[in-house]
Amino acid sequence: MLTSTQNEIWFAAAKENDFPSNGGACVQYKDHQIAVFNFTSRNQWYATQNLCPHKQQMILSRGMIGDSCDEPKVACPYHKKTFSLVTGDNMNGEEYKIKTFPVKVEKGTVFIDVSSLEA
Repeated sequence: MLTSTQNEIWFAAAKENDFPSNGGACVQYKDHQIAVFNFTSRNQWYATQNLCPHKQQMILSRGMIGDSCDEPKVACPYHKKTFSLVTGDNMNGEEYKIKTFPVKVEKGTVFIDVSSLEA
């Protein structure tokens, strides 16, 4: 299901309880894989591309989440490259970064703003 509001396209990804506490899962939007993270200990939700740009593997949804200096992050489960869940910046000082998406939860459903994928 999609809903639109002023340049935003909200995709109903899944129910809130479909995601593990303090972990991630992958959802499909058209031909894009999106990693969704339920950061329960921070009471926050994040969404990023699922592709780790380091070795081009679709694995970020299975990464470990945590924080560094209060910046929420995800670590690639294979190579431990870490990325900010807020900005997508590489926290290892390397140039590549990941795409992030706005997330909201309404009435038990997790929505992702996928407008940047439609541009």
